[in-house]
Amino acid sequence: MQLKIMPKKKRLSAGRAPLMLFLCQMISALEVPLDLVQPPTITQQSPKDYIIDPRENIVIQCEAKGKPPPSFSWTRNGTHFDIDKDPLVTMKPGSGTLTINIMSEGKAETYEGVYQCTARNERGAAISNNIVIRPSRSPLWTKEKLEPIILRNGQSLVLPCRPPIGLPPPIIFWMDNSFQRLPQSERVSQGLNGDLYFSNVLPEDTREDYICYARFNHTQTIQQKQPISVKVISVDELNDTIAANLSDTEFYGAKSHRQRPPTFLTPDGNTSRKEELRGNVLSLECIAEGLPTPIIYWIKEDGTLPINRTFYRNFKKTLQIIQVTEADSGNYQCIAKNALGAIHHTISVTVKAAPYWIIAPQNLVLSPEEDGTLICRANGNPKPRISWLSNGVPIEIAPDDPSRKIDGDTIIFSKVQERSSAVYQCNASNEYGYLLANAFVNVLAEPPRILTSANTLYQVIANRAALLDCAFFGSPLPTIEWFKGAKGSALREDIYVLHENGTLEIPVAQKDSTGTYTCVARNKLGMAKNDVHLEIKDPTRIIKQPEYAVVQRGSTVSFECKVKHDHTLIPTVTWLKDHGELPNDGRFTVDKDHLVVADVNDDDGGTYTCVANTTLDNVSASAVLSVVAPTPTPAPIYDVPNPPFDLELTDQLDRSVQLSWTPGDDNNSPITKFIIEYEDAMHEPGLWHHQTEVPGTQTTAQLKLSPYVNYSFRVMAENNLGRSLPSEASEQYLTKAAEPDKNPTAVEGLGSEPDNLVITWKPLNGFESNGPGLQYKVSWRQKDGDDEWTSVVVANVSKYIVSGTPTFVPYLIKVQALNDAGFAPEPAAVMGHSGEDLPMVAPGNVRVNVVNSTLAEVHWDPVPLKSIRGHLQGYRIYYWKAQSSLTRNRRHIEKKILTFQGSKTHGMLPGLEPFSHYTLNVRVVNGKGEGPASPDKVFNTPEGVPSAPSSLKIVNPTLDSLTLEWEPPSHPNGILTEYTLKYQPINSTHELGPLVDLKIPANKTRWTLKNLNFSTRYKFYFYARTAAGSGIQITEEAITTVDEAGILPPDVGAGKAMASRQVDIATQGWFIGLMCAVALLILILLIVCFIRRNKGGKYPVKEKEDAHADPEIQPMKEDDGTFGEYRSLESDAEDHKPLKKGSRTPSDRTVKKEDSDDSLVDYGEGVNGQFNEDGSFIGQYSGKKEKEPAEGNESSEAPSPVNAMNSFV
Repeated sequence: MQLKIMPKKKRLSAGRAPLMLFLCQMISALEVPLDLVQPPTITQQSPKDYIIDPRENIVIQCEAKGKPPPSFSWTRNGTHFDIDKDPLVTMKPGSGTLTINIMSEGKAETYEGVYQCTARNERGAAISNNIVIRPSRSPLWTKEKLEPIILRNGQSLVLPCRPPIGLPPPIIFWMDNSFQRLPQSERVSQGLNGDLYFSNVLPEDTREDYICYARFNHTQTIQQKQPISVKVISVDELNDTIAANLSDTEFYGAKSHRQRPPTFLTPDGNTSRKEELRGNVLSLECIAEGLPTPIIYWIKEDGTLPINRTFYRNFKKTLQIIQVTEADSGNYQCIAKNALGAIHHTISVTVKAAPYWIIAPQNLVLSPEEDGTLICRANGNPKPRISWLSNGVPIEIAPDDPSRKIDGDTIIFSKVQERSSAVYQCNASNEYGYLLANAFVNVLAEPPRILTSANTLYQVIANRAALLDCAFFGSPLPTIEWFKGAKGSALREDIYVLHENGTLEIPVAQKDSTGTYTCVARNKLGMAKNDVHLEIKDPTRIIKQPEYAVVQRGSTVSFECKVKHDHTLIPTVTWLKDHGELPNDGRFTVDKDHLVVADVNDDDGGTYTCVANTTLDNVSASAVLSVVAPTPTPAPIYDVPNPPFDLELTDQLDRSVQLSWTPGDDNNSPITKFIIEYEDAMHEPGLWHHQTEVPGTQTTAQLKLSPYVNYSFRVMAENNLGRSLPSEASEQYLTKAAEPDKNPTAVEGLGSEPDNLVITWKPLNGFESNGPGLQYKVSWRQKDGDDEWTSVVVANVSKYIVSGTPTFVPYLIKVQALNDAGFAPEPAAVMGHSGEDLPMVAPGNVRVNVVNSTLAEVHWDPVPLKSIRGHLQGYRIYYWKAQSSLTRNRRHIEKKILTFQGSKTHGMLPGLEPFSHYTLNVRVVNGKGEGPASPDKVFNTPEGVPSAPSSLKIVNPTLDSLTLEWEPPSHPNGILTEYTLKYQPINSTHELGPLVDLKIPANKTRWTLKNLNFSTRYKFYFYARTAAGSGIQITEEAITTVDEAGILPPDVGAGKAMASRQVDIATQGWFIGLMCAVALLILILLIVCFIRRNKGGKYPVKEKEDAHADPEIQPMKEDDGTFGEYRSLESDAEDHKPLKKGSRTPSDRTVKKEDSDDSLVDYGEGVNGQFNEDGSFIGQYSGKKEKEPAEGNESSEAPSPVNAMNSFV
């Protein structure tokens, strides 16, 4: 009777499923041994679509095995690729893998194309897939001008991303300027195309930094789009000015902010189509706008969504189905709904399929005259076309083989011969892709051989299945028999099962199954056998299980778990709480067969499980702990524990001792731990050190000791209230001396002088010495020489100086501890250096490149390393302004120093003065100091633009002339070529007249302007020029006089002249009379108005005045004595006229000095200018003042009588 063979389709129980998985894996792993002749097999290849990083070398993999070892060749774009003709291409020895070295030269784009590898030997040829090589691309965003987006509250908005097309496509995300992701919600979300969709906008959406980022993972680069500015405003904020200047098209959409039903932002229309490939992720998207924000729902018409493969993303706006199949085709409907209505969109989905295997061809090993078949069966949508190749050549044109017959997707072999050996390729393709599989036919005549290792030992737990492996090979296919024992007969009982791969299964192994089993393989060419051994182990059991417990809070509970196991197996016991790890709490202690929980609280309740594991099995048992409130008792007195007592030392050994003690009273709070301390009476008497801690349930401790220490011990107890007083000290115990266990640390070698080496270390303390007579053996030798070690033994010190060493030479250093008992372990050598000396050589070839008038770049050649004679710290540049190219003044030379760290050979000199003569030299620096200076290098800085003239004064004003006096610029920064004076009149409404431009020779410091208008204010702009250009301008204002009586002496500034004239006009008799008449007229009008109102009559003058207000008629201010209307007119004029030429006012309403010298400080009393709420300037116009005026009140401008009259008529 033959041994029972398991049928291929036998039904298995759940417990046998993992066993069959293991067997299937073993069957698929059976291969032809590599020492036998066989055709090539491709074992590794690059992916079909291979995107490479253009910054790295290209590696195209192709690995194959075979006997004899195969040779490799490549095609590129369908033609032979001769790698020997391309110096950048190399093939890995014994492999077909190509490496294209584009990092040294060449471009990745040059090697784009379709590559295919062929592995060939005398038995056939295997081919790889078509490997398409494409370099990854991460292009920049195209530049575009993005206008700010202004829209009303509640409108919808789509911010386009439009990332650059990269390879592979980038990952899109939106962030702000701080690189923080923008929050998304049902209202605001990112679409699949990267755009940012707003169902409706809110004021908090206003920001200027909506930035779309594209991350190209393949090249690890991120590109960003220019920021988009969005401003959300309410309708109330749109005033008439905005409405007059903004057209409807400048708003994003024209819908109001009122509530509205949903409409789709994407996709467009009522229906759309989507096509996806089988196995991919199907992503469907619907994003709607509306107010309130719509909610999205998904359904599948005439079907249901697959439960385990359907996911909702992006706040349910995206529906995803993973591992999509043809059954997922159909119509999907998304519904957007809010309180005002609903809308739906239908997406018609079609699932296509690239080819996929139903039966892939497998390698076929046949003996001569045998028959066999190769089957290649694939499916797809549309149905794939099957084509065959033989050794990489289409089978239609391949050499004819009489033993071969092709029948569609099957090749039938009959009575094969050795020449029938070949590698066949099956290609299944449709418009969406292809599959390529290699399968060889190997015709061999080979006697049986056993591939399983001899005398393999199998260990199995009793009453479980045992699997004995017998991997084999032979051609023709051998038959397998199993025997038990040296003289046993073939196993024929029904309790054994023989699998097709040769494995023997014993479904229920018993103790009597132990023994030696022999596997025998036979075919017509011979026989082979192999012995394996089986041991049956006793199962692990829990003979004492933890039991249910009910305990009071604050008490202690113990669970027991006693395990019985096979004596040859070592179990490990683990405790779990509620199927997780025990809390990391000192109250939980595991000791042998027990788990102890001290000071139980309510959180400790739950299920406790004991798990016993061996290498072959595991068992577990559980119990529940319930925690209840304690029984009411008289209020106990809680306190720290009393000190332990009766300390005793036992088992006294050289390096250990056992300490035991008796606990004191715990004072109604359980002891959680004991703390043990020791005193070293020999080295540190009176000083106690921490030794160890043990749980509160333990009253003994095994203590590790050090040699040559006179120990005393004491114990303290601790509970939740604190720590007890120490116990009485134990008896003293002196351990024996021994050699040191360790060597000194922090060993260093540094020279203090050019001819010495100072070796330092951190010495051992008395506790670490391990015995008397502590010393140190100091050893050293040059690192780069062949000298022997030089050693010296020194006392217990921390430094030794070696004299007479060469300058800055590396040394190997060792410091070893020793005492009277012997040496410490051999120490590791550390490297040090003898002392440094000043560098010997100056940097050479110093070169200066003047970048501009204030910056120069210096280059130098590095000095030889040997000449540095120390650790290179950098290079130091000394530079100084030797003399001015203008004055050649050598009275004061200030040298400046810049140090450049490390081995840099160039540096920048900033802050140079224009048009100056500089000298510099360079020195190398080490730890000792500076080396010699390089030869001085001289260079000149070019001219720059001058600073502003130091001063500008306007003197001697007359009816038609003004005289200007000035000081030259304090920093001319070159040779002054001329001065430029520009001036223009300012009329009574502060409008600027035509600008006059004059060129003045550079040697002048005074200039008189004639033929000016009388009683007219002029504004002057004055600056100097050099060959480099115009300097900073200075501004001033002045007024020509009314008549000769108003002219002051020439030494009085124009500002004071103006103030004086103003006071004179205001005190004229005719002017005072006019003011009194106007005041009397206003008083009479007020009295009449008051009388009319008291009589009940109406006085319409006020309404008429409001409707036809005369801007020329305004009341006077009484607080500052000036005409209030003059300031108001000035403010109004400033609001509606353009900025004056030459003045620049930034948007933050501050005036910067560098923008214009016409600063606010130049006006009024020399204080900071002020602005009205509308931004108009209210500082008083006047010339620059060198002194505070004596008068308390001063008008904005000394008005002429004509102007004064016009203000009140």
